[in-house]
Amino acid sequence: MKPELTLHQRTLTLTRFPVRKNETLQAWDAADEYLINHCHSMALEPQRPILILNDNFGALSCWFAEQGQVTTVTDSFITQQAIINNLNDNNLPAITIIDCLADLPTNPQLVLIKQPKNNRLLSWQLQQLCHLLPADCVVISAGKVKDIHSSTLKLFEKYLGETKTSLAVKKARLIFTTVDKSLAAPMPQPTTWTVPEHDLTITNYANVFSSDSLDIGGRFLLDFIPSKPQYQDIIDLGCGNGVIGIKAARLNPQANVTCVDESFMAAASCRENAQINLNNIDKFDVMVANCLDNFTNQSADLVLCNPPFHQNNTITDHIAWQMFCDAQRVLRQNGELIIIGNRQLKYHEKLNRIFTKVDTIGNNDKFVVLKATK
Repeated sequence: MKPELTLHQRTLTLTRFPVRKNETLQAWDAADEYLINHCHSMALEPQRPILILNDNFGALSCWFAEQGQVTTVTDSFITQQAIINNLNDNNLPAITIIDCLADLPTNPQLVLIKQPKNNRLLSWQLQQLCHLLPADCVVISAGKVKDIHSSTLKLFEKYLGETKTSLAVKKARLIFTTVDKSLAAPMPQPTTWTVPEHDLTITNYANVFSSDSLDIGGRFLLDFIPSKPQYQDIIDLGCGNGVIGIKAARLNPQANVTCVDESFMAAASCRENAQINLNNIDKFDVMVANCLDNFTNQSADLVLCNPPFHQNNTITDHIAWQMFCDAQRVLRQNGELIIIGNRQLKYHEKLNRIFTKVDTIGNNDKFVVLKATK
């Protein structure tokens, strides 16, 4: 896949993160190009902020880095690293990169929004912007035509202001919104719900998977978390709200439990849920990272994982494969990786390539739970 984006006599070299050999996916899409083309003739003030939300791999951040004071907002550690790498590769000035829970810069002149997959996050961001934006701020959103529904436009109308759309170009569309400050309302609080059969109370921020109930895969996996006195170090990889790691901590109070996710909102939810559900959090830690990049080899006895099968809006299995390989590297001899996945994903075939033994320890009509031993 070609890594060069060329528009308006300018070329950027852009790569996805993590970098893979023989990458088949490019680091930008038609919505990025549409936004860049639309904004090309704008007269921007160098001293007023440009605010970019949900940039996938840095195409927008890199393009506008020299045109003003750019602040990019992302909930993704992977996106953050991609932006930093692509800015460096193109010798562009540094920009400000913040997570979705951080305070936004005041008095922005332009807001560019890539439509997130999660409408809960979009609603949360629109409400946040309504409090912040001045009347003269230009707000433009972009996404694939197939992902922009009448319900999407109603969210913009409800939380930010009058909304219109562009014609479709290369299966992408722009959304133009005029800020109406009268719509500003108190920011919504994280959702909270219970899992009574496991005596858990769970809090979720807007971009955490399955925001108002325990997802069926996670619920099934809870019944297969082992309790063994020899466990010293346990990892919940791709922890989400932390429900799996918290249950593991309860079952194994002697062990150090580390929860890892690439979502800043997931990590924040996990920390709050540990405070709510654990009597002793001294042995419980939460990290934002790309899989297990910074973990020492042979440093864990058990890894628990409910792997995703998409990155942003792209269906892919490379994240799951990286998780499996990282777990194999980090596990001690005879250490165990326990995962859950949809039956059709055939994760056992991948696990058999890198683990000594793979057993099915649970299954139902939809899911299979596998234990891979190093």
